[in-house]
Amino acid sequence: MTLVCAGTLVREAAGAGRAVAAFNIITLEHAEAVVAGAEAAALPVILQLSENAVKFRGGQLLPISRAAAACAEAAGVPVGLHLDHVKSPELLRRACDAGYSSVMYDAAQLPYAENLEATRWAADWAHANGLWIEAELGEVGGKDGAAPPDPHAPGARTDPDEARRFVADSGVDALAVAIGSSHAMTSRTAALDHALLARLAKTVEVPLVLHGSSGLPDCELAAAVAGGIRKVNIGTALNLAMTDAIRTHLTPADPRPYLTAARSAMTATARAMIGALN
Repeated sequence: MTLVCAGTLVREAAGAGRAVAAFNIITLEHAEAVVAGAEAAALPVILQLSENAVKFRGGQLLPISRAAAACAEAAGVPVGLHLDHVKSPELLRRACDAGYSSVMYDAAQLPYAENLEATRWAADWAHANGLWIEAELGEVGGKDGAAPPDPHAPGARTDPDEARRFVADSGVDALAVAIGSSHAMTSRTAALDHALLARLAKTVEVPLVLHGSSGLPDCELAAAVAGGIRKVNIGTALNLAMTDAIRTHLTPADPRPYLTAARSAMTATARAMIGALN
């Protein structure tokens, strides 16, 4: 298979009433593991690199992006490459040259009017440069180590009518919604607001995206897909699998044994979570 547009994978999933898994990667081992998990499941997948991961790599976008693209091009299933949680216009402008076909522009922390203004600019730029674009409305908590918001606080959930207007006025291709999940959860105990998801699925005309999915048990993931989620973002689950394997197999002189174990553990996690969506 060759590298394909992540937006195409989301549209195909939406047309089939299913969801595509999108895994956030940090290292080459992450990318290799996700592709291997998708091949084992015989299903497409999206590799995502976040702005925070780019910062971790010293601000260098190209090395890990080219490595991920090479993994995708050698894969036996369709693989998309997506730039995630971009807040910097400068990083957005680097996406095309780094091989990305899609991007998530994140202005959800801003008040509604400012979020809309920033997202409309990003969508106009993205479309003019051939990029599919995702945005977020109703901030999903847990980013950058922050605590999840009070579920009853203003903006802690995505309002369906506001979401409909936001999509129409911004021109985005997909919308990440806040329905009860949270980033960076280390236990799979979260529960979604499925009644709200049903309202959003009826109201919003573009595919819906779920962030913070590592904290959801399999039954919640399956219910989210049945309720209309078409892209499911996963990151922390891979990192937990990786670090647990490294603790068990850590050796003093050679990184290959513990990185091999870490890659295998992430492959199993990716395979299982892809399976939970299908």
